This record gives sequence, C-alpha cells and structure tokens, in this order.
Amino acid sequence: MRIAILALEGSVLSAIAGLTDMFWITNKAIAASPAHASRFPPKAFETLIVSADGAPVWDAEGRLIHIDSSFKTAGLPDVVIAPGMLLGHDLQPLNMGSIRIAADWMKKLYDNGTLVAGAGTGGVILGEAGLLKGRSYSTTWWVSHMLQERYPDAVSTRGKNIEEDRGVITTGGCFSWISLALYLVEREAGADVANLTYEMSLKDNVLLSQALTPNPATIDRGMSLLVRAEEFIRFHDPSTNMVQLASALSVTERTLQRRIKMLSKETPKEFITRVRIEMACPMLISTNVSIRQVAHDCGYSEDTAFRKAFNQIMEMSPAQYRQWMRDKTTRGEIPPTKN
Repeated sequence: MRIAILALEGSVLSAIAGLTDMFWITNKAIAASPAHASRFPPKAFETLIVSADGAPVWDAEGRLIHIDSSFKTAGLPDVVIAPGMLLGHDLQPLNMGSIRIAADWMKKLYDNGTLVAGAGTGGVILGEAGLLKGRSYSTTWWVSHMLQERYPDAVSTRGKNIEEDRGVITTGGCFSWISLALYLVEREAGADVANLTYEMSLKDNVLLSQALTPNPATIDRGMSLLVRAEEFIRFHDPSTNMVQLASALSVTERTLQRRIKMLSKETPKEFITRVRIEMACPMLISTNVSIRQVAHDCGYSEDTAFRKAFNQIMEMSPAQYRQWMRDKTTRGEIPPTKN
C-alpha cells in the first residue's frame, strides 16, 4: 500500500512524522513474523510526504517539514491522508488558498480510486474537496460546529473515533492519527497484523493502550467513570440528567454521586452543567449561530436556563463572552489553535 501524507503550511508535524513511523513499525513487525513475512512484500506500507510543489513547508510551530514529493510526481497513491493543522483565533482554517489547492488534488485522486482520509482538522480539506457532502464524518467535539457550519450537507457522527463512508475516512482528536494508522493497517493487512503493530508500538503505554486497544469492550473497562460520563454528555446526550447518566454508565445513582464527587469534587448536576458550558464556549467563538441554538445543542430546552448556568460558571453572559473573545482576538491576545 502506497500512502501519501499531505503537508501544508501549519500542518501538525507530530501527526505527519507519527504516521510514517507507525507504518514503518508495521513493516518491521511483518518482517519479524515468519507467518506474515511470506504474505507481504518487504515494504508492505510505503509512505511519502507530499506538498503542492515538493518544497518544504513550515509546521504549526515554525519547524520545517521535509517533503518527499510534489502533487505532480506523487502519482496515484492507494491512500492520501490530510493530518491536523493550525486553526485561527476564531477556530476557522487558515491558508485557504493552499487548502483549496490540496482539496482539488485529493478530489482528483478520489475520483481515480484513491482512498482519502482526514485526521482531526484535516477534515477541512475533505470538506473543501466536496467529499463530506452527504457523508457521515467523525471529528473532535471542539471543532464540530465549525465543520457543521462550513459543510451543512455532511453528517457528524457523535461518539465515534473513526468513520468510513464510501471511501472517505475521518477521525477526531489531536492524536486520532494513531487510530487511523491502525485502522488502515487492519483494513489492508488484517487484524492480526494490526495487533502486531499495536503490540510493538502502543501496548506498553498505559494511557494509550486504554484508549486505543483494538477491542472496544476493553476500552470501556479501562476508561475511568469520569471520562465515560463526559463522553456520554458530549457525544450522546447533552440533555441528560443524573438518573439517565447513571443508567447509561450502568451504575446506581448513589455510586455515580459518590464517584463523581470523589473524582471531580462536583455533584453530578454540577459536573453535567460544567461539561455543557465547556461545550458551549467554542461554539460561541467559532460560529455565528444564535445563542438559543447553542443552548439547544448543549442540551438546554430553554435558553434562559442556559444563560443562567453560563453566567454562574463564566461570570458573564453568553453574549458578553462572545464579544469578549472577539475583542481578545482583535488585540492578538489569543494564540492560534491546532488539532
């Protein structure tokens, strides 16, 4: 499998280098296993880092990214991946000229049978290529409203780390490129090879092994109740209450009360409210949707209740917060964001 990894000005270097390393480790794992070495060529997964003209580009932190090929000389890879990239103060994409050039290239490749993927904010390139239209996609929660606003014909899937829809793969989260790499290895070479890669690269890292182990049931067992509770609120039902949350987590209300208090120093109601308001903040920054719509998307049936809760936590109204953040952006006090 020949995999092209896209590099733009502002791309996240760790994702680009990490993807090449993961596929290199897979090749080493295959070569070290007699059962698999005979089934695959020495470089079963070949990677190349590409930019529009083949020249090096600066990453999100001002480091130079080495480039292997231009779009023109890359040929027709089996897979092309757009990793995460720098966002502006308003959580909107930067360098739209470069993004659209890359999007046109990815669309041509897709039309010729190449599998395309976007990790994290790399999904913007797929959106600009028109490849999210009518498709389900996965992304990270704090840019989901930006993508929904830019690509209203796409369907965001909540609570899924990775989504494939008709040859377009998307993932969510800053380090979701790890899951993407394992997904592609399993898709191309099978679960046994993916497990070998996992064993060699991730198993000894306790935190990553909890989040990325191939078996979803193991993921649930390894995650703390607090993480699962927040995931349920953010991705499944932001309007949930304590009774519903306890049921979703398969614990009693008393256990939920005790464990959330122990882990977060909050009551379940306070915990739920805080997560909702944390969800609201990037929506207020990155979109122009009404405060009533933000309230609804964060689980509030009445925007008056949302405004009251927001005031209690943020010590200002949603409208004041939106203006305050815009003023800080204008003054250059907010650093750019990457994913």
